[in-house]
Formats: sequence, C-alpha cells, structure tokens
Amino acid sequence: MSDQGSDQYGERHDDGDRRADRDFLADRFEGYRGHLRSVAYRMLGSAAEAEDAVQEAWFRLHRSDTREVENLGGWLTTVVGRVCLDMLRSRRTRGEEPLDTWRPAPSAEPDPAQDAVLADSVGVALLVVLDTLSPAERLAFVLHDLFGVPFEEIGGILGRSPAAARQLASRARRRVRGAAAPETDLARQREVVDAFLAAARDGDFDGLLAVLDPDVVARSEAGVTSGAAAVAAGAAGFARLARIARPALVDGATGLVVLVDGRPERVLTFAFAADRITVVDIVTAPDRLADLTIETT
Repeated sequence: MSDQGSDQYGERHDDGDRRADRDFLADRFEGYRGHLRSVAYRMLGSAAEAEDAVQEAWFRLHRSDTREVENLGGWLTTVVGRVCLDMLRSRRTRGEEPLDTWRPAPSAEPDPAQDAVLADSVGVALLVVLDTLSPAERLAFVLHDLFGVPFEEIGGILGRSPAAARQLASRARRRVRGAAAPETDLARQREVVDAFLAAARDGDFDGLLAVLDPDVVARSEAGVTSGAAAVAAGAAGFARLARIARPALVDGATGLVVLVDGRPERVLTFAFAADRITVVDIVTAPDRLADLTIETT
C-alpha cells in the first residue's frame, strides 16, 4: 500500500515538474514572439500567415527536447524560417496573385494597430519586391540581411552549402536594389542618414533609436549586431569617427564615408523601410573598400 502511495506521489511530482517546465518554456517563447512574428511577416508578407508560422513554431518547440539548445532565440528563428520556406513553396505550387493586386492579408484575429506596426516597419513596396524572389532567395535575404542569421544556419535550412546560401542572398540583394531603385527617394534617405550621423556625433541614444528600425541589423567584418538598442549603443561609440564622416553615394546608394588622408578608411551603407534604417553595412577591409564606387555629397 505504501509503495502504491509512493508511486502515486512520485507521478504527481513528475507531472508538476513537467507543467513547470512547460510554463517556463511558454514564458520564454512569449519573449521571442514579437521577433518571430516580425521574421515571419517579412518572409510571408501576410499577418495571418505570419501568425500561423509562429504558432507552428510553438507546436514544434512543445514537441522538441530543447534542453541542449544554448540559443533558443536562434533555434526558434531557424524553425520559423523552415516553416515559412515550406509555406512559400506551397504558395508557389498553388499559383501567385498578380503583383498589381497584391496586398498584405489581414490577421486571422484582426488587430489593426498591430498589423499597422508590421506594415509600417516593412513597407508594402519592399514586400512587393520580396514577393518577386524565389522562396530560397527570399529566405536567404530576409534571414541574413534583415536579421543577421549566419549563412551556415541558412544553408542548413535550405539544404545547401553556406557559399550557396551567400550567393542566393547576394542575388536577392541585387534584385531588391534594382527593383527598388526607381522608387528610391534619395533626398529622404539623406535626411534619415543625416539624422543618424548627427545623433552619432552627439552620442544621442534616443536620437539614434528614432531613426533605427526595432529589428535593425548592423554588419561588419567583426560580426553582426541586432536590435535597435544594441545598434544605437554601438553607433553612439562611433562618435569620434562620426565627427569626420561625410555623406556619400556608395555604389549609387545613400551612405557615409570616413576619409583619412583623402582615402576611405570606413564606409557605411544603409537599407531603409518606412523612413527608418533596417540594415547598416560597415566596410573597413581595404580590398572591399577598393571595390566600392564612392562619391561624396
């Protein structure tokens, strides 16, 4: 009788531990939900489908043993990427809507304010351009250029080598820039970059946050920094060099250049959405600088 009671107590204890683990995992997932929804929306261009992708990521998390996962955010981003890739491929087999009638779909449970935030942070024009890419190109471009996911992980999602993933992102980047060029408002972009430069010179953290997209990515030879707060902190530390930085057109795009003895020592180029900076590329390697066409303005 005592053995049975002990067994029953042990079973209840195990159930309690499992419930506590599930609750802890659910809390951690909720902390990443906004980021995952942002990734999925940029991948799919639909708030409803983005919500479905995030929910599928939760189901997969719930069914997986993640005790050995060191970077849960990265793991979840990879899962959402796989789910979105499958959804994009499925969408292509069903046939696509013509681009002239394409609009972001409303969410399954309408939340106009939330959907407006998503749309403003991406921009319908960018989503339309992204919709012209193949699923693999779109995944490589979005995950790497907008969220700083390494090509090793992107290659794993696609079942390709890191070099092949890099080529996909590069091809997508050229297509996005080429398609966006006629719509580009260089004057407005210059205003945003001027505000960024002024805030960096003054170490104005709030001023930097005002021109950075919440999910901005800064990339350099040293690595990738993600998120407005982290990028703003890095840019505030750029104050000394910012004082001698000058606005420039870099390969025809809005950027900044730091000249030392008349030669470029550092170049920053930017990507934009809804009048905010989404990507900052920082180039310091001499061989890469030599490949750029720089025109100070």
